[in-house]
Amino acid sequence: MLLNNIFHLSYCTNIHPGSNWDSTFTSLKKHVPGIKKEVSPNAEFGLGLRLSNKASEELNQKDNLEIFKNWLADSGLYVFTMNGFPYGNFHDERVKDQVHAPDWTTVDRVRYTKRLFEQLAALLPEGMSGGISTSPISYKHWHTTEAEKEKAFKVGVTHLLEIVDQLYHIEKTTGTYLHLDIEPEPDGLIENSDEILLLFEKYLIPQGIMALPAKLQCSQTEAIKYIKRYITVCYDICHFSLAFEEPEYTFKKFQNADIQIGKIQVSAALKIVNDLDHNEEIWKALSKFDEPTYLHQVTELVNGKVITHNDLPVILKEKRPFSELRAHFHVPIFLEKFDHLQSTQDHILKVISYLKKHAISEHLEIETYTWDVLPQALKKELSDSIIRELDWLKNRL
Repeated sequence: MLLNNIFHLSYCTNIHPGSNWDSTFTSLKKHVPGIKKEVSPNAEFGLGLRLSNKASEELNQKDNLEIFKNWLADSGLYVFTMNGFPYGNFHDERVKDQVHAPDWTTVDRVRYTKRLFEQLAALLPEGMSGGISTSPISYKHWHTTEAEKEKAFKVGVTHLLEIVDQLYHIEKTTGTYLHLDIEPEPDGLIENSDEILLLFEKYLIPQGIMALPAKLQCSQTEAIKYIKRYITVCYDICHFSLAFEEPEYTFKKFQNADIQIGKIQVSAALKIVNDLDHNEEIWKALSKFDEPTYLHQVTELVNGKVITHNDLPVILKEKRPFSELRAHFHVPIFLEKFDHLQSTQDHILKVISYLKKHAISEHLEIETYTWDVLPQALKKELSDSIIRELDWLKNRL
């Protein structure tokens, strides 16, 4: 839905099962019309669409794409952003670090992303921009030496520049502006704002000014402009709170570097604040979030440096003293405190406050994908939970 004539607000449909196109479309038809009726009854409602590679391949078969476009139009829906981070199945099986696979060092990731952009270009309403969020190149622990990390960056950026070439030609031939939104997260090859700057300064721009002028028939200066136009950042609020970065600090840093934010994913992390009077209760409450499907990295700030534990069981086993921990578990954005634990909802409120003065992105997507693995006390009916999150955000914007 369009808020304040600026922001397209939706939720990411990765919370619905969808291993193939049939299951994806079935889930959308089951949930989305009822959600729209509650949150946007008199106006069109946008979707943050998530397609697995298989679902995307099958969408191109027969007349599936045309049927989907007609259903969107008949239902008062439109697609303005996609989540192209998870490639395979995202529900009912172990995902963990495989959420990054295949990574940007592979041709499979390039083909998948290019196909998604072709589909987004076909679905996007005329005159609207569109974006796709994606993996931060790769998973850090798959590359054990600096040489391996360097190679992953260089190969990954070579592939990212293929996307720049694709998006340049889509805009040139159709007038449609699309962007790829890199999404930093803990233990990704890109985790924070400094590493986004490093991506541009050390890899994207040097490799781009060598490769793009011949491809796009442009100067090196124009090549830099195209890189920064088509490669943007997905600012996931949960992920940047795990990096212990204050929103205004990050936004100003990107602005100074002329790096755009293509999408803001509105999400909250778990916050665990030390309380000696309730130490055992805190550990017991936190243990309820230990589940086998997704990676739940835990971060803490020690002497000004962010330390990352690669999954929740690591910290639960140690149970060592701490001041404050933050866990990568997307909890409902409308909750500030629950069961001796807190959330990083305060970061969401700071982002909202900043957005009211600076429209740094027009795409807002709520991404709480963990409803089916939440502790029982937090589980509610799925559509009702989505509606509550959308209403909570709408009322504050």
